[in-house]
Amino acid sequence: MTEKSVFEKILSKEISSEIIYETDRVFAINDINPVAPVHILIIPKKKIPTINDIQVDDMNLISDIVFAAKKLAFDHKIHDSGYRLIWNTNNHGQQTVYHIHLHLIGGRQLSWSF
Repeated sequence: MTEKSVFEKILSKEISSEIIYETDRVFAINDINPVAPVHILIIPKKKIPTINDIQVDDMNLISDIVFAAKKLAFDHKIHDSGYRLIWNTNNHGQQTVYHIHLHLIGGRQLSWSF
Protein backbone atom coordinates (compact mmCIF):
# COMPACT_ATOMS: atom_id res chain seq x y z
CA MET A 1 0.00 0.00 0.00
CA THR A 2 1.33 3.42 -0.92
CA GLU A 3 1.56 6.22 1.56
CA LYS A 4 -1.37 8.64 1.61
CA SER A 5 -0.82 12.00 -0.04
CA VAL A 6 -1.36 15.18 1.93
CA PHE A 7 -4.57 15.66 -0.09
CA GLU A 8 -5.88 12.23 0.89
CA LYS A 9 -5.11 13.09 4.52
CA ILE A 10 -7.05 16.36 4.18
CA LEU A 11 -9.99 14.52 2.65
CA SER A 12 -9.99 11.91 5.44
CA LYS A 13 -9.70 14.69 8.08
CA GLU A 14 -6.28 13.46 9.27
CA ILE A 15 -4.97 16.94 8.42
CA SER A 16 -7.08 20.02 9.05
CA SER A 17 -7.83 22.21 6.06
CA GLU A 18 -10.86 24.16 4.94
CA ILE A 19 -12.43 22.53 1.90
CA ILE A 20 -13.89 25.46 -0.05
CA TYR A 21 -15.52 23.42 -2.83
CA GLU A 22 -16.50 19.77 -3.09
CA THR A 23 -18.32 17.39 -5.38
CA ASP A 24 -18.41 13.61 -5.40
CA ARG A 25 -15.18 13.53 -7.46
CA VAL A 26 -13.17 16.69 -6.71
CA PHE A 27 -12.50 19.15 -3.93
CA ALA A 28 -10.68 22.46 -3.58
CA ILE A 29 -8.63 24.18 -0.90
CA ASN A 30 -6.73 27.44 -0.68
CA ASP A 31 -3.00 27.03 -1.27
CA ILE A 32 -1.03 27.38 1.97
CA ASN A 33 1.67 29.38 0.12
CA PRO A 34 -0.35 31.61 -2.22
CA VAL A 35 1.40 33.47 -5.03
CA ALA A 36 -1.62 35.70 -5.71
CA PRO A 37 -4.75 36.88 -3.88
CA VAL A 38 -6.60 33.87 -5.31
CA HIS A 39 -4.57 30.66 -5.28
CA ILE A 40 -6.76 27.57 -5.08
CA LEU A 41 -5.87 23.93 -5.57
CA ILE A 42 -8.47 21.76 -7.30
CA ILE A 43 -7.85 18.12 -6.49
CA PRO A 44 -9.41 14.87 -7.65
CA LYS A 45 -10.50 12.55 -4.86
CA LYS A 46 -8.97 9.72 -6.87
CA LYS A 47 -5.20 9.71 -6.39
CA ILE A 48 -3.39 10.00 -9.71
CA PRO A 49 0.32 10.61 -9.06
CA THR A 50 1.18 12.73 -12.13
CA ILE A 51 -0.40 14.03 -15.32
CA ASN A 52 1.59 11.27 -17.06
CA ASP A 53 -0.52 8.72 -15.16
CA ILE A 54 -3.88 9.92 -16.47
CA GLN A 55 -5.76 7.18 -18.30
CA VAL A 56 -8.55 7.32 -20.88
CA ASP A 57 -10.99 6.43 -18.08
CA ASP A 58 -9.97 9.67 -16.30
CA MET A 59 -11.11 12.06 -19.06
CA ASN A 60 -14.37 12.99 -17.33
CA LEU A 61 -12.56 13.47 -14.03
CA ILE A 62 -10.08 15.87 -15.64
CA SER A 63 -13.02 17.74 -17.15
CA ASP A 64 -14.59 17.96 -13.68
CA ILE A 65 -11.39 19.54 -12.35
CA VAL A 66 -11.31 22.16 -15.10
CA PHE A 67 -15.01 22.98 -14.69
CA ALA A 68 -14.48 23.34 -10.92
CA ALA A 69 -11.69 25.82 -11.66
CA LYS A 70 -14.00 27.82 -13.92
CA LYS A 71 -16.73 27.87 -11.26
CA LEU A 72 -14.27 28.99 -8.59
CA ALA A 73 -12.94 31.72 -10.91
CA PHE A 74 -16.50 33.06 -11.24
CA ASP A 75 -17.14 32.66 -7.48
CA HIS A 76 -14.00 34.70 -6.74
CA LYS A 77 -14.86 37.26 -9.43
CA ILE A 78 -11.62 36.83 -11.37
CA HIS A 79 -13.26 35.43 -14.50
CA ASP A 80 -13.26 38.76 -16.35
CA SER A 81 -9.87 40.10 -15.25
CA GLY A 82 -8.20 36.77 -15.97
CA TYR A 83 -6.50 33.90 -14.24
CA ARG A 84 -4.05 31.09 -14.81
CA LEU A 85 -4.52 27.32 -14.56
CA ILE A 86 -1.34 25.34 -13.88
CA TRP A 87 -0.56 21.63 -13.65
CA ASN A 88 2.92 20.81 -12.32
CA THR A 89 4.41 17.49 -13.43
CA ASN A 90 7.46 15.78 -11.95
CA ASN A 91 10.66 17.37 -10.66
CA HIS A 92 11.44 19.86 -13.43
CA GLY A 93 7.79 20.94 -13.42
CA GLN A 94 8.08 21.66 -9.67
CA GLN A 95 5.55 19.02 -8.63
CA THR A 96 5.90 18.60 -4.86
CA VAL A 97 2.82 16.49 -4.09
CA TYR A 98 2.43 13.37 -6.22
CA HIS A 99 -1.36 13.56 -6.38
CA ILE A 100 -2.39 15.68 -9.35
CA HIS A 101 -3.94 19.05 -8.63
CA LEU A 102 -4.74 22.11 -10.68
CA HIS A 103 -3.64 25.55 -9.48
CA LEU A 104 -6.14 28.37 -10.05
CA ILE A 105 -4.20 31.64 -9.71
CA GLY A 106 -5.51 35.18 -10.12
CA GLY A 107 -6.64 38.37 -8.48
CA ARG A 108 -3.68 40.46 -9.71
CA GLN A 109 -1.69 41.03 -12.88
CA LEU A 110 0.38 37.91 -13.45
CA SER A 111 3.76 37.79 -15.17
CA TRP A 112 5.82 35.04 -16.78
CA SER A 113 8.59 35.23 -14.19
CA PHE A 114 9.45 31.84 -12.87
